[in-house]
Amino acid sequence: MQKLIYILDDEKEIRKSLRVILEDEDYSVEDFANGKSLLKALSKERPSLVLLDVWVGKEDGLSILDECKKLYSSLPIVMISGHGTIELAVNATKKGAVDFLEKPLSIEKVIQTIESALEKTKDHAIPEFQLEVDEILGESAPIKRVKFAIFQAAQTNARVFISGENGTGKELTARAIHQNSKRKNEPYIEFNCASVPEETLEQELFGSEIQGKHSVPEIKIGKWEAAGNGTLFLDEVCDLPLSIQSKVLKVILEQKLERMGGKEFVPVDVRIIAATNSNVEEAIREGRFREDLYYALSVIPLELPPLRERNLDIPLLAEFYLNKSISENKLSPKTIDREGLDALTTHFWPGNVRELGNILERLSILVPGDTIRAKDVKEALHGFKKANEMVARGDLKHAKEEFERQYIIKTLQICEGNVTRTSKALGIERTHLYRKLRSLNISVEQLNEG
Repeated sequence: MQKLIYILDDEKEIRKSLRVILEDEDYSVEDFANGKSLLKALSKERPSLVLLDVWVGKEDGLSILDECKKLYSSLPIVMISGHGTIELAVNATKKGAVDFLEKPLSIEKVIQTIESALEKTKDHAIPEFQLEVDEILGESAPIKRVKFAIFQAAQTNARVFISGENGTGKELTARAIHQNSKRKNEPYIEFNCASVPEETLEQELFGSEIQGKHSVPEIKIGKWEAAGNGTLFLDEVCDLPLSIQSKVLKVILEQKLERMGGKEFVPVDVRIIAATNSNVEEAIREGRFREDLYYALSVIPLELPPLRERNLDIPLLAEFYLNKSISENKLSPKTIDREGLDALTTHFWPGNVRELGNILERLSILVPGDTIRAKDVKEALHGFKKANEMVARGDLKHAKEEFERQYIIKTLQICEGNVTRTSKALGIERTHLYRKLRSLNISVEQLNEG
């Protein structure tokens, strides 16, 4: 199978020359004159490698590099520049570029650089291993690498820092490390650093001592102490206030904590796993996250791949979430046809596995009959996109209304427009359903005509 290479350069002659060189070497090539067209193509397909000019007209190639890496964190990108400097090369490398080419381009150098970049990023054989507890679904190369990293981390007591987009499975990964570790029979405590009010955060994490009657302190154990000799999972760790970050670092380094109001230190032996969906480098650069804390937490860094980089796992995941929803909601069995699976596989999945699970639950409930087809998938994805847009605007009211509207329409279609049967299926009074139809602007007559 031919490897696909994308070229982004605003000079037509450069693009033409590179295309000729690469096609002669039996690569498949697509070229682009601006960043927008490249990113649009990337949203639909992952190439084997990208050749990216440092300046594309007035566009900053390093910014485009950032956007490419948001889409595919492991995508090899080679930068091209007519004004190469060491500083530029270092910045490009820091942002994830695998190599740097200077103009004028040498045919031999271009081919050598591309071959080397592809070799560096080629999947290397993963040794045989066996997780005692494996609840992470998937057999693709990216997810196998994650499982192997879990296996390696579980053999140690080292702190792990998990990064990845929303919905990629950070909580599941943290739990898997604990369940396969020597501490598996000890407590596993989850603490979401973003969900606790700042004024109570320190007490929740480190506990407190309040002097009671007869000078006997009333002790409240915090999450850290409650973890005992087990594991403490600090989710959304970048959202910790700086004042708490310094205390977390101190406990990690000294292996002892001081409760709020306490007078003595309490020794602790807890394995720490941290996670974030934030850009850590950006948080450090902006002074929101301590660099020394990051290094203390990331003895083993683990980045989870987005679903679009492991789309071979989508059929397996789709089957799991479909059957899960059918079981939990006591629905009749359903299957997804080949075209329906294709529609799921080619979707971009900005919400990753969590979005996929929500879509499958929606399809299991709303699709009449026993087969989910491509048309049903596309309708559900369109409705979910609208909901995502509403979430982005903080428009919960309209998001709830949109879901309720779609749910009622589908139930009416199943009941062939019969309002009485629909009200029974929905478990609401017929008069209440009529009010809902009016408020949500649903016309039973038009549904019947359609």
